[in-house]
Amino acid sequence: MSKADRLGQLRRALREMLILKNQGSTFPKLSRAQGFVDGYMNALLEENIATQRELLALVAEVRAEVDGPGTGEWSTDRAAPVRKADAAGKEADGEEPFAFVRATA
Repeated sequence: MSKADRLGQLRRALREMLILKNQGSTFPKLSRAQGFVDGYMNALLEENIATQRELLALVAEVRAEVDGPGTGEWSTDRAAPVRKADAAGKEADGEEPFAFVRATA
């Protein structure tokens, strides 16, 4: 089986899984589909048939086909901005991180 055939099979399985998710499928059926996709992707990576970037691109492409375009783009090439906190634990805007957790406990 060629690389294109295997990626095509993964594409079909991903599409089926996303459609099941959108239809509100039962937990066992959706879990089985997710497990198959996860295992198949893991096998492709372990056998060096596909790279992680190729698989991520394939997943993004199939998601866009099934769910429509995303609302924004995220690049893995640059780090997300980090919010700085002072010595007292307060962030630059004066709020304590996770204050909502303490308030409800």
